[in-house]
Amino acid sequence: MITKNGTRAIDATLRARGLRLTRQRRIILEVVRATDAHPTAAFVYRPRVSLATVYRNLRTLAAEGFLVERADASGVRFDGNTAPHDHFTCVACGRIYDVAARADLAVPARLAARTGFEILNHRTEFYGRCAACRRHGGRSPVKGQRRS
Repeated sequence: MITKNGTRAIDATLRARGLRLTRQRRIILEVVRATDAHPTAAFVYRPRVSLATVYRNLRTLAAEGFLVERADASGVRFDGNTAPHDHFTCVACGRIYDVAARADLAVPARLAARTGFEILNHRTEFYGRCAACRRHGGRSPVKGQRRS
């Protein structure tokens, strides 16, 4: 749940950019920030708010820096954690976990020096089997979850 002070800060930021913190935007932001599941728009969707409205508002909130939009093989997901961090994706169950970012600034600096690229940002993705799936012999412990 977004606190009253948090709501005021978000509202002020949006208003400064010519936008409003509508009821739909507040609900969508609360849903994404309340989970660490890196939800899709379909997960965020609630009755009385069209799916198109959910997509549009998720993209707006991401563009304004309140969420992070991330594409992967399963589609577009949204992350309520906007602090720098990496991800681990379980190839058995599909769950995405936040992991602390490694502060190795030498890699982007070497790449920039070698290629002439201007590195603005980077992300590291790890893939493997989570602890729960490893305990269950590579199968997802949750019925109905996908397997590789």
